Amino acid sequence: MKKKQTKLVKTAFWAVILMLVLFFGRRMLPGDEAGAGGENDVSGNEGTVGYRENDGEEIHRGMTVVSHGGEQYVEAAVSGSWGLGFGADGSETQPSGSLSREELAKYDAWYLGDDSEKVLYLTFDCGYENGNTEKILDALKKHNAKGTFFVVGHFLESAPELVKRMQQEGHMVGNHTWHHFDMDTIAEEGKFREELDTVADKYREITGQELSPFYRPPQGKYNLDNLAMAQKQGYKTIFWSLAYVDWNVDAQPSREEAMAKLTGRVHPGAVVLLHNTSKTNGEILDELLTKWEEMGYRFGTLEELTS
Repeated sequence: MKKKQTKLVKTAFWAVILMLVLFFGRRMLPGDEAGAGGENDVSGNEGTVGYRENDGEEIHRGMTVVSHGGEQYVEAAVSGSWGLGFGADGSETQPSGSLSREELAKYDAWYLGDDSEKVLYLTFDCGYENGNTEKILDALKKHNAKGTFFVVGHFLESAPELVKRMQQEGHMVGNHTWHHFDMDTIAEEGKFREELDTVADKYREITGQELSPFYRPPQGKYNLDNLAMAQKQGYKTIFWSLAYVDWNVDAQPSREEAMAKLTGRVHPGAVVLLHNTSKTNGEILDELLTKWEEMGYRFGTLEELTS
C-alpha cells in the first residue's frame, strides 16, 4: 500500500510539472501577449520569418512576423516595431496593425484610411539618394499624384535640389528624424524634440517653407510615450498598411515580385510605404500607378487622410 501511495504522489508531482511547463512554454510563444482569441492570437505557430527595414546605410532588426493558418501576424505591443496582419492576397481587405486605429487616434497617429473609397496614400522614406528619386518624382508628375517624402538629415544635406523639387511640385515633406535613431529608446523629451526640430529647421533653410506636420518613426519603432511626444510637438505619426521588402539595394526584388506584392495586397485606404533607394521602385512606379488606376484607385494626400 505504501509503495502504491508513493507512486501516486510521484505521478501527481510530474503531472503538475508538465502542466507548468506547458503553460509557461505557451506564454512564451511570439504574439501570445496579444491575448487569447484576439486578432493576433498565434498560439500554434508554424514558424517565424524575419523582416528587416533599411532607410539608410545600416540594416536594422525590425519586426518578427509569424505565420499561422495561412495568414501572417505581428506581435501586438505598446512598444516595439510596427507590424501588420494580412488576409489573402487579392482580397483587397484592410490589414490589422500592431495597434488598433482607435488606440492610434488617441495620439494623432494613423496607418490606414477609410475602407469606403478606393484611395491610396503614397509615402516614401528617404534615407539617402542613390539615383532613383528623380524617376519616382517623374512618375508621380505623369500621374498627377502627390506623395509624402519622409526625409532624414543625410538626405536634406546631400540632396537639397531634390527636396526643392518635391516642394515645388506640390508634394509634402515629412519628418523621419535627423539621425534615424531607434526612437523607441529615447525617453528624454528634449532629445526627441531635437531629432525632429533639426529636420524642420534644415527644410526651412532649403525651401523657405515649413515642413509638413507628419512624422514617421525610423524602422517603424515606437512606444506610446514617443507618440505622445510627437503629438505634443504638433506632429501626426504616420505608419503604413502596405509595403514590401524593397530596402535592400543589393538584393532588389524583380519587377514581377514587386508588382505581385503591391497589387496583390492593395486595399482601400492603404498608406503605401516605398523606399526611394529602391531601383525596382524607380523602374516600376509608372506601371504600378497605372495598374492601381485601372483597379479603380485614386491617389490622396496625408492631409486628406488626417483631416
